[in-house]
Amino acid sequence: MERKQGLFSAMRGLSPATSSRGRRSRARSVSPGSGLIRRRRSGGPPPETLSPLTEGPDPDGSEGPDSRGESWGQWMMGQLCSAPPPAPSPDDVACRRPDLRLLLAVLGAPLAPVQVSSDEPLLLPHMSIKNTPIQTLSAQYILEQYTAACGGQKLLDLVHNAYAMGKVRMLASDIETPTKIIRNRNSSRAVEPGGFVLWQMNPDMWYVELALGGSKIHAGCNGKLVWRHTPWLGAHVAKGPVRPLRRVLQGLDPRTTRSMFTNAKCIGEKNINGEDCFILKLCTDPQTLKARSEAPAEIIRHVLFGYFSQRTGLLVHLEDSQLTRIQNNGGDSMYWETTINSFLDDYRPIEGIMVAHSGRSVLTLFRFGETAMSHTKTRMEEAWTIEEVAFNVPGLSGDCFIPPAELRLSSLGEACELTHRERVKATMAAAAVCGAKLASLEKSHDRNLSNLVLRMDI
Repeated sequence: MERKQGLFSAMRGLSPATSSRGRRSRARSVSPGSGLIRRRRSGGPPPETLSPLTEGPDPDGSEGPDSRGESWGQWMMGQLCSAPPPAPSPDDVACRRPDLRLLLAVLGAPLAPVQVSSDEPLLLPHMSIKNTPIQTLSAQYILEQYTAACGGQKLLDLVHNAYAMGKVRMLASDIETPTKIIRNRNSSRAVEPGGFVLWQMNPDMWYVELALGGSKIHAGCNGKLVWRHTPWLGAHVAKGPVRPLRRVLQGLDPRTTRSMFTNAKCIGEKNINGEDCFILKLCTDPQTLKARSEAPAEIIRHVLFGYFSQRTGLLVHLEDSQLTRIQNNGGDSMYWETTINSFLDDYRPIEGIMVAHSGRSVLTLFRFGETAMSHTKTRMEEAWTIEEVAFNVPGLSGDCFIPPAELRLSSLGEACELTHRERVKATMAAAAVCGAKLASLEKSHDRNLSNLVLRMDI
């Protein structure tokens, strides 16, 4: 039977040494001090120990961690710090397929609505029963049940970093205009395989790489700066405060999910796929919306709904809605409403922590303006499965989350390295200079307003 890839073999698949993997010997030596990591599989046999891996050079001289004791974390740092891939040719797959480009732009690496810190204690605020609305008290009780269902606060506090690897595929895409409807239903043979790798580390650091249909995007955060790289926009910085990746809220990180809904309110109940659920609603504050906005686009609202099962206490559905207004020069305003509905399924314990191992997300992008003929509605759907999950991976350090060189070394990158609090205290003149540099950088990528919206949707 074919053996599935392990944790470190998956990392080797990202390196240039992949082509020589088939020529390597089965017998490998372990360097001094190298540790073994236990692996938990999705629905597979009991936990097993990885076979020894060498940290020396490849027999054929290809790239990889060398014999000077370089760890996989150091190799990963080198890959993240390397120069980005060259600009895509006109034949690039994502440029030729607008549906795939839209899926990667909006569903590839979107961010959560608000900022949370993974380094803070996992404690809910103490509230007085007399002075607190019943909606807020109910939300706190639901989050307590969710924490207990996921493994308990004590166990969640022991997680310092995490790794996940999964598969993703696009199921369907519909484009509706006032005059016609274009439907693209992918058969099982036509679905292009894709996958993603996700790394997390406290405090507030993460990196994700997603490949689908021959195109790849990657995004990350070093705790101070959130960035993303796409084939059509290159590397760019996300405006506003540092926020977690939305994909981790899809059943991969219970601790961040609980922190995200700390200030939410319970607004009612709803049945989701036969499961009675409590609904928690979280609204982004005006200050964060203003920090994330960028002329001529203004984010009007961003709301997150969480549906928690009354039977199990787990999160089974996540709804994310964002409304953006674009003011044309001397013309009518155009509105973009982006809605992402994620359904989480197949919860299984990994080292005592409940993790959703499959699910699907439905994206709806509705563009409307003053006239009905300008309305368009695009609907896309993706499905994902989780192949491997591991917590507290040895050797992972903050050096593995360094931004790309052009963002890290440029003056723009240095300006955006400021924390959210420091940005608020910065002078208006410094903010104007940073905005001017940001505008000149983005002009070189794409001047289309739709690209502006796609960039702001991360």
